[in-house]
Amino acid sequence: MFTGIIEEVGRVRSLGRDRLTVNASQVLAGTRLGDSIAVEGVCLTVVEKGEGWFVVGLMPETLRRSTLGSLRPGQPLNLERALGLGDRLGGHLVQGHVDGRGQVVNRRSEGGALLVRIAAPADLMRYVVEKGFIAVDGASLTVAELDARSFTVSLVPFTQEHITLAGKAPGDEVNLEVDILAKYVERLVGAPRSEMTAEFLAEHGFLG
Repeated sequence: MFTGIIEEVGRVRSLGRDRLTVNASQVLAGTRLGDSIAVEGVCLTVVEKGEGWFVVGLMPETLRRSTLGSLRPGQPLNLERALGLGDRLGGHLVQGHVDGRGQVVNRRSEGGALLVRIAAPADLMRYVVEKGFIAVDGASLTVAELDARSFTVSLVPFTQEHITLAGKAPGDEVNLEVDILAKYVERLVGAPRSEMTAEFLAEHGFLG
């Protein structure tokens, strides 16, 4: 589990058919083989590491769902280590399970803020609400505006300097993960009464 608060922007060192090597420093502190790191919002397992770099494995489903298959050497990457027990939750609960890809439609400045509009598939837009959370390339952001086909996020100057979205242009793709709470609510509301058992609620985390 992650928070969507990006710790570091690393760089692609190399991309193979089933592995990605990343240049980084901060996220390597305390990281062991087998640990999880979110790379552009995708939860991946560290399989090798060295001074200033680490390697994660890539599965076919990961490449189908995310933008990782189109990465280029030197490209910046949002990085975040998995949330530790007792850590502060500064963003929102992010699983690192990408739901799909969106596309940057336009960018505009408003005072010191940068507003980025992103088009998203209809099956994801139903989970997006104004002032709600969404993870864009793993960064926890608040939805400022939305319509039937797209939503807008507003990046303050600090955020612009610490995530990759500020450097993306119209037409660029991004990884999207909607708020998991919206999915649980939809599942619970849509469940037949016969399914609303104590076992069902416990399984989905609504009972201790």
